[in-house]
Amino acid sequence: MASPFSGVLQLTDLDDFIGPSQECIKPVKVEKKPGKAAAKIRIEADGSYFQINQDGGAQKLEKAKITLNDCLACSGCITSAESVLITQQSHEELCKMLTFNKTATPNEQKLVVVSVSPQSRASLAARCKMDVLETAKKLTAFLKSLGVHYVFDTTFSRNFSLLESQQEFVKRFRKQSEDKKALPMLASACPGWICYAEKTHGSFIIPYISTTKSPQQVMGSLIKGHFAEQQHLTPDQIYHVTVMPCYDKKLEASRPDFFNEEYQTRDVDCVITTGEVLKLLEQEGVSLSDVDPAPLDNMFSSAAEEELTSHSGGGSGGYLEHIYKHAAKELFGIQVDTIQYKPLKNKDFQEVTLEKDGVVVLQFALAYGFRNIQNLVQKLKRGKSPYHYVEVMACPSGCLNGGGQIKLDGESSKDQLQQVERLYESLKTEIPEKNRTVNELYEQWLGGVESEKAAKTLHTEYHAVEKTSTGFNIKW
Repeated sequence: MASPFSGVLQLTDLDDFIGPSQECIKPVKVEKKPGKAAAKIRIEADGSYFQINQDGGAQKLEKAKITLNDCLACSGCITSAESVLITQQSHEELCKMLTFNKTATPNEQKLVVVSVSPQSRASLAARCKMDVLETAKKLTAFLKSLGVHYVFDTTFSRNFSLLESQQEFVKRFRKQSEDKKALPMLASACPGWICYAEKTHGSFIIPYISTTKSPQQVMGSLIKGHFAEQQHLTPDQIYHVTVMPCYDKKLEASRPDFFNEEYQTRDVDCVITTGEVLKLLEQEGVSLSDVDPAPLDNMFSSAAEEELTSHSGGGSGGYLEHIYKHAAKELFGIQVDTIQYKPLKNKDFQEVTLEKDGVVVLQFALAYGFRNIQNLVQKLKRGKSPYHYVEVMACPSGCLNGGGQIKLDGESSKDQLQQVERLYESLKTEIPEKNRTVNELYEQWLGGVESEKAAKTLHTEYHAVEKTSTGFNIKW
C-alpha cells in the first residue's frame, strides 16, 4: 500500500504522517444469506479470493471498491487518500469527461472549468524551468487544447477565505470570555488536518476550528453559483476540476457538505494533483515549455488577465499574517507592517506575538506537520496552549511541499523546495481588502459582507467521526 504522504516523504525524508490502520482494509464483499452457515474464504497466490461453499464448490469474489465517502465515514485511518481506490477523483476522470464532450449533443455537453492553485503552478514552473506567468499561460493553452473551456486561478477565491477568516477571528476574540472554546482559532484550509481532527479528537477539537471554507471550496461555490448564473447554466451543467498540491483535497471535495442536493452535483467535481497534470502532459506527449502561451482567463470580463498576483505570508496562503495584521488594527489600533517570526522547536513551529504597553495581547503560531500538530493538540487538552490563532497544515513546510507536488530527480529535496518557494514568492502580492472585484461580489453575489448568504456560501461545519471498535484497533 502506498504511504499517505509519499510525495512529502520523497521531498523531505520525514516520516511525518499518521498511517492507515489495518481495519481500513476492505478487500472483498461477501453476501451472507440468512440461515446459511458462514462461508470459508480461500486466498490464492495471485491475491484473488474464493468463497468455498458447503458442497465444496468455489466462487470467485469481487474486490470491494472503497470510495472517498467510505474514507470520510471510517475512523480506520487519518489521511490516506492516495492509497484509496479513487474512482471519481483522478486525471482519468477528467479525460473521460473531455472525451464525452466530443461526442455528446450540445444539450448533453458540460462546460469544463479548471481552477489551478498557485502552489501547483509554482511546482510546475520549477519542473519546466519557466517563470510563473509563462507557466500559467502555457498550462492554460495545454488544457484548452484538450477541450477545457476556462482556466482560472484559486488565488482569487483565497481573498474570500482570508477576509472571512479575519472577520471570524475578531468575532471569536470578542466573545472569548463567554465561550471557552472560541480561542484558539485553528485554521481550516488543510483537509489532512481536518480529517485528523474529526477522526481523532472529534467533538473536543471541532469547536476551535475556523468554519471558513478553503480557497478550493470557495472556488467551487463561486463556479457553481455566480459563474454558472453568468453563463446562464445550472450548476450540474458545469464540470469543475481543481489542480491542487495535495491528495487530501480529493477528500475535501468529496465531503457531503459540498454537495448540491437540488442539482445533484458537487461544488468541485474532480481534484487532480500537480503530479497528475504532469501525467496528463506525458500522456499527450507534450512538453509544457514547447506549448504556445494563451491569454489568461478572466471570470469577470472578456479582457484577458495580464498578470498574476499572490498573497503575502508564505506558501500555505498567509492566513496567520493576514489575520494577525487585521486583528492588531481592528482590536488594538496597531498598524503592523512587518511580522517577526520566532522559530521554536523547529522551523515548522513558529510563533508571533503582539505587545501593547509591555503586555502580550496577541499570540499566534504556525504548526506544520503532524508531530507539531499532535503537540499543539496535547497542549490544548491540558489547557496549556497560549495561542489565540494557529495556522495548521498537515505537511511539513506547508502546502508548497504537499504530497501531490512534483518530485524532481537528481535534485536535493531542500533545493527543490527553495526553488518552488522562490517562484511562488516572485509574484506581486495583493491585499484582499483592496480587491475591487471581491468587494463587488460581496455586494452583488452575496448580498453584503455579513449577510446570511455570505455565511452560508463561505462557511462550513465539521463532524466528529465515531471510532469503530474492531479486533484490529484494540490497544493491548
